[in-house]
Amino acid sequence: MSKKNSGLGPGSLIIWIYGIFAISATVRATYQLVRKFDEAPIAYSLSLVAGVVYILATFALARRKYEIARITMIVELLGVLAVGFLSIFESELFAHPSVWSDFGSGYAFVPLALPIIGLWWLRRAKH
Repeated sequence: MSKKNSGLGPGSLIIWIYGIFAISATVRATYQLVRKFDEAPIAYSLSLVAGVVYILATFALARRKYEIARITMIVELLGVLAVGFLSIFESELFAHPSVWSDFGSGYAFVPLALPIIGLWWLRRAKH
């Protein structure tokens, strides 16, 4: 079996990480929106948006829809940058942090690194 078809390698790891973030961000944001919406509606809504973006990226990568994955990762990167800057310079909008607040610092900056690594991998692999 070739390495490309073995299911191993950076592509599979990227898909797994996106899948973990898809589940965790979506479940957490859904709970927060249902139970605590009035505490931080913007932050919780943006976390749900992040979860949806992670879901789209996960499925696009897993189904080898690489152009959709690329677009999704670009949207994700722009979202992380926009929310990151807003959470620093307009911190009153973020009573509680979102997944992308402070460039994903609450998640060890994985939300910032993930689309960069994903885009690099897609470009390198030339799908």
